[in-house]
Amino acid sequence: MGAGTGMSCLGFKGGIGTASRVTPQGYSVGVLLLANFGDRSRLTIDGIPAGRLLHPDPYPEPDPAGSCIGVVVTDAPLEGASCARLARRVGLGLARAGSYASNGSGEIFVCAATGLRPQARGGRLSGAGLAGAELNDLFAAVVEASEEAVLNALSGSPTMHGHAGHAREGLPLDEVRSLVAARRP
Repeated sequence: MGAGTGMSCLGFKGGIGTASRVTPQGYSVGVLLLANFGDRSRLTIDGIPAGRLLHPDPYPEPDPAGSCIGVVVTDAPLEGASCARLARRVGLGLARAGSYASNGSGEIFVCAATGLRPQARGGRLSGAGLAGAELNDLFAAVVEASEEAVLNALSGSPTMHGHAGHAREGLPLDEVRSLVAARRP
């Protein structure tokens, strides 16, 4: 799925990433993310400051702040307020990967849930939605899936050369594998 030539994520070629989780209660959570944000020096993978440890950027140019779009979908029984709370957790996953939501950054996060159905058009919902502490496993799933979606966007985006000599390097996966392997006990 394309997201435009100009997407840059943490100093590398960005784009669309997806990931999902299943909670201990059996609910599925999926995240689709347009990853277009951040500085290379902030890229963090599994707690490793990878952006500072990888080779220097061969195509350095100042990037304006980007924007992210995160879409969360779950089969959990949620009402609107709980969906809004779930959507906000996407930002925590971005932060784990290296985002700090810079001043010019514009994030849009939305969530849809399919676990409750109206009994009739405009009528009451089919059951009670999860709320409060019942959402904790869903929150964790969104954070983890959002972080992974960033990494999947990076790992699936090759180096790209565009108009007027602009270029964005794809994440050097062999270097990343070596960094992660060297830091693991």
